[in-house]
Amino acid sequence: MKHFEVNFDGLVGPTHNYAGLSFGNVASLSNARSVSSPRSAAKQGLQKMKALQEMGLTQGVLAPQERPDIYALRRLGFQGSDAEVLQRAYKQAPAIFQAVCSASSMWTANAATVSPSADTADGRIHFTPANLTNKFHRSLEPQTTGRILQAMFNNSRHFMHHQHLPDNEHFGDEGAANHTRFCSEYGHAGVEMFVYGRYAFDSSKPAPQKYPARQTREACEAVARLHGLSDDTTVYVQQNPAVIEQGVFHNDVIAVGNQNVLFYHEQAFLDTAQKLNELQEKFGSAMHFIEVPSAKVSVAEAVKTYMFNTQLVTLNNGQMIIIAPTECQESDVVREYFEELLVSNTPIKEVRYFDVKQSMRNGGGPACLRLRVAMNDQELDAVNPACIINNTLFDSLNVWVDKHYRDELSTDDLADPQLLIESRTALDELTQIMKLGSVYSFQRD
Repeated sequence: MKHFEVNFDGLVGPTHNYAGLSFGNVASLSNARSVSSPRSAAKQGLQKMKALQEMGLTQGVLAPQERPDIYALRRLGFQGSDAEVLQRAYKQAPAIFQAVCSASSMWTANAATVSPSADTADGRIHFTPANLTNKFHRSLEPQTTGRILQAMFNNSRHFMHHQHLPDNEHFGDEGAANHTRFCSEYGHAGVEMFVYGRYAFDSSKPAPQKYPARQTREACEAVARLHGLSDDTTVYVQQNPAVIEQGVFHNDVIAVGNQNVLFYHEQAFLDTAQKLNELQEKFGSAMHFIEVPSAKVSVAEAVKTYMFNTQLVTLNNGQMIIIAPTECQESDVVREYFEELLVSNTPIKEVRYFDVKQSMRNGGGPACLRLRVAMNDQELDAVNPACIINNTLFDSLNVWVDKHYRDELSTDDLADPQLLIESRTALDELTQIMKLGSVYSFQRD
């Protein structure tokens, strides 16, 4: 039996925009209200998917959400035709309007937490969509995300889908952005590390004061219970509140792991030595801990370049490489660190740089763009094949983007009723290309 890790990247939606909605995300706020290019953003994402597929990796694609979310506006009391709802919300409640236009679903690291069959009690791959309660604009995603995941992984013999956790800050869950799995081989039982920012039911424990801690310990434990994980192969680690205050809104902004490697910043965690010892003990064989000291790379530089918001992947020849944004290459400090890393005695042998600036300006690097699913060949055979990148799908999606996406989009354009029509037409066609069925609310009316 073969086994591997598949990355499912989020396809950038036709209303990709910079609204600066994410308090605590420095990049998102600094580019608020800039003019975006949905077509360029989608094509950048597709190019990265195709490049990884050409490296020999299995690469999937996850469909975007429908935005603007007319249904959310109607729930909030805006009435009339779709065009009237848009105009009224835009004029009467611009902040709410911006939120329901969010492009954030492109960051599929927040779509769900995934536990492979080798780790779960029932031997199936488990999916729990993240509730994303900390941000209103992201809390609109879980139901559609769940439907899309069920359309992609639609075989109850191999896949188990859970409802997202209760919509409350006590169970704030940000998905795979705060979850890392370690294993010797992808198909073998591993250790799952959940990272949280605070305790919901114990205010005496450390927590950031300025920026929000989006993930709770209680949410991590709930997901582990749902997935049937063993305490012997689960580790809970708290983020350092001091780095959350510096813009590290998810763990994947300050650490990344793959197989037997954890690549992290010196300031990433609380009780680092104790937790790494626990991880080593539960893993049971050689872990490589690669700590980046503050003296080499500051937290500010790590956040600015997203040097940890990178993909750490293993090629078919067993070589481990980093997929990094070009911002890392443009930083003398980070580039020089990577050059030193490649000649040191670690499993990481290469860094490849990718231009994902349309995503970076909105606050997400390569790691934000993908949901990781470790699976064996039988499980892969059970995945909806129209969601796996190959030459035909790549070409079809590029033609689709050229046909439906605008070159430029300002935040004011989002109130254009014609854009809503264009977007729905595009998404309806996409569900046919990817054989998803009626996953969007407008298709289910």
